[in-house]
Order: sequence, then C-alpha cells, then structure tokens
Amino acid sequence: MSVFIILLAIALWGAAHSITASHFFKDMVRGMVGRAGMRFYRLGYNAFSVVSFAPILYLAAALPDQPLYAVPAPWQYLMLGGQLASAVLLLAALLQTDLLSFAGLSQLFVEEGQPGPLVTRGLYRLVRHPLYTFSLLFIWLTPVVSQNSLALYAGATFYLLIGANFEERKLLRDFGEAYAEYKRNTPMLIPGLTFGKK
Repeated sequence: MSVFIILLAIALWGAAHSITASHFFKDMVRGMVGRAGMRFYRLGYNAFSVVSFAPILYLAAALPDQPLYAVPAPWQYLMLGGQLASAVLLLAALLQTDLLSFAGLSQLFVEEGQPGPLVTRGLYRLVRHPLYTFSLLFIWLTPVVSQNSLALYAGATFYLLIGANFEERKLLRDFGEAYAEYKRNTPMLIPGLTFGKK
C-alpha cells in the first residue's frame, strides 16, 4: 500500500509540475497577470515545485516500510563516491546554464521576452539533459534501499523520462531548427548512446 501511495503522489505532483510548465498554462496565467506579472512566474514555479514535493518525501519516510537491500563495503564506498561525483557534475551542469534565470531571479528585473540562449557547451555537448542524467545517477547509486525509497526512485525516474520528452517539445518550439540540429547530434541522457538521438 505504501508503494502505491508514493507512486500516486509522484504521479499527481508530476501532472501538476508538467501542466504549470506548459506554454498553454503560462499563456493562461499571462492573460490574467499580464507580461509584467510573468516576471514572477519562474520563481513561483520553482518554489511550488520544491514545496509540493516535500509531502512526497514525508510519505516515503513516514509510511510503513521494509528494507530491500544494503550494498556492503567496499562497494558501498564506491557508490557513495559515485553519488559525490554525480552531485559535483550536477552542480557543474547548473553553472553552465544561466543559473539566475534557471532559478527565476533574472526574470524579476526584465520584462518577459525571448528564452535565454540555447546552451550546448560543456556537459551539454555530451547529453541534452545533464541535469537529469546526474540526478538519476545520484539516486540510483544510493547503497541502502527500502521499499519506499525504491518506489520514490522509480516514480522520479519515470517522471524525469516523461518530463524530458515534454521539455524537448517546448525547446523545439522555443529554438526551432537550432534545437532540432542539436537533438540530432547529441544523445538525450547517456553519452555516446545513439538511441537518444532523433
């Protein structure tokens, strides 16, 4: 039952997250608050995403649970090292974007306009979504896993894969042929994997 509740919570969060990220929803909000009001949209969206995910973490910690596996040493230390490397690379990928814009802070000082530049340098030369790649690596390298944490990781993975495809459509709309060319030449999540290219 705990697994079902966690997966349902992630599905509901994912639906709300995707809807509020869509151009349709943004256009609707723009109609209500105007272009000036949209300065606060990205910051509010980020705050909503974080705050609304907190109850899912609470459920994973509070619902009845049972251990599934614990990787013994020395492999546990290798996995923890992999998590540390993933966290560092995740931070590097964040820094290679316009971090203030990503957080929603740049938009507070300028009127809503065109999206920022398409980032294809650094880690973005290896994969189109390094933030997702290193987030997934981080969670799946966790050496101690319970029933609830497995449900959390599986649900988050499923959402990230679906979310990446929705994000691709949005980026194609924003950047057109430039993104289409980038997509043809760069894998989605795994460096060197041609399956992710389209």
